[in-house]
Amino acid sequence: MFENELTPAFGLVVLLFAIAEMAWRRHSGRGYDFRSLGGNLGILVGRGVSSLLTGGIITAAWFAVYSLAPFKWAVDDWRTWVVGFFVIEFFYYWEHRFSHTIRWFWANHSVHHSANEFTLPAAFRLGWTSVLSGAWVVILPMAFMGFHPLVMGTLMTLSLRYQYFLHTEAVGKLGPLEWVFNTPSHHRVHHGSNPEYLDKNFGGVLIIFDRLFGTFVEERDDIQIVYGLTKKVTSNNPFVVAFHGWINLWRDLKRTNTMSGKLRTMFGPPVD
Repeated sequence: MFENELTPAFGLVVLLFAIAEMAWRRHSGRGYDFRSLGGNLGILVGRGVSSLLTGGIITAAWFAVYSLAPFKWAVDDWRTWVVGFFVIEFFYYWEHRFSHTIRWFWANHSVHHSANEFTLPAAFRLGWTSVLSGAWVVILPMAFMGFHPLVMGTLMTLSLRYQYFLHTEAVGKLGPLEWVFNTPSHHRVHHGSNPEYLDKNFGGVLIIFDRLFGTFVEERDDIQIVYGLTKKVTSNNPFVVAFHGWINLWRDLKRTNTMSGKLRTMFGPPVD
């Protein structure tokens, strides 16, 4: 898929910022968990492999739906990109929100929230089972609206690259920018497992849809954020991290004897 591309130039930027953050954390006394870093990198490698094997399925679905669109936006028109930016932000918000509130989606997305230390490399904790989880279907209507998959993929890539820089404690609040944009402060809230912060701040580049739909919470100075899942994953083994959500889901499905119970288990709210 487009959003999984990590070009050499962007990779160099990622590396330089990660080293700077590491130095800042150690100098400020926060420490740095190198075992967690190893887990992050292992998950990144696995994500790359899974994307090569299955990413084409999602791209093919985008093209198939796009071919049915009654109207198509011109790729070479700047207005397409401006409108497309806000459209994909809207659909990303809902995909992200559903990934937190529907357990089948969460089984894959929980990988991203499994890091117990909030650092830039934790941004690469992305699930290996995106195709299976199906959360990507939420964005398919954008293709039916006539936006070419190239536009969708490019905008999603830029959004995810922007979000990489949100995964840090090194940046405080950013004044008026906090009203419109997703910032490190807002994203720290999103990754908090504190009851006050659970399932908040789902935006990508923008925070306006959280404000509009009532899921926005501001970071508070009197609450120390606890990162990770409500039921902690302490292993940094990439395979444990990547599949723990599915294993727990399968365990709970086996304990349920009725079809209605199984459906509630799969599509009800997450328990971890």
